[in-house]
Amino acid sequence: MKVESLEVRPLTKEAFASFGEVIETEGAEMRLINNGTTERFHNLAHVEATGGAARVLVNIFRGQAFAPPIDIAMLERHPLGSQAFMPLERRPFLVVVAEDEGGRPGWPQAFLAQGHQGVNYRRNVWHHPLLALHASSEFLVVDRGGEGNNLEEFFFEGVVYRIEALNH
Repeated sequence: MKVESLEVRPLTKEAFASFGEVIETEGAEMRLINNGTTERFHNLAHVEATGGAARVLVNIFRGQAFAPPIDIAMLERHPLGSQAFMPLERRPFLVVVAEDEGGRPGWPQAFLAQGHQGVNYRRNVWHHPLLALHASSEFLVVDRGGEGNNLEEFFFEGVVYRIEALNH
């Protein structure tokens, strides 16, 4: 089996733009609501849910912690809706995504999300399942529910992509 190293880059809106949105309050439109007692950070991500019986789900996921080296042997995608992750405990987490190349993922890219950042994967974006770091962590997850198969998995054959260290 061939092992390819993946560099971990900081998560920025610009670097992540082709995969979806970075969810964070910095730079977001803010509105005062509730008689001025609450700040609303408005429209942080575009939620997608296609199909006749589609509905938006709000979930909490609790992910086990990972530590380098981390092997990336598969990616998944959701063809019928977007999927957003926001850490509830303000802990960093790892984001691994890939461009689509003819129905399969291309070369994976790894980003280190800080505890104040979340991500919204666009519909059909290849990504690794949840990669919490340092400790078991909870995430608010917004995704699509309803009829239809909203999960495709791809297992790499003959190669594993390895994250040796978190450089940032």
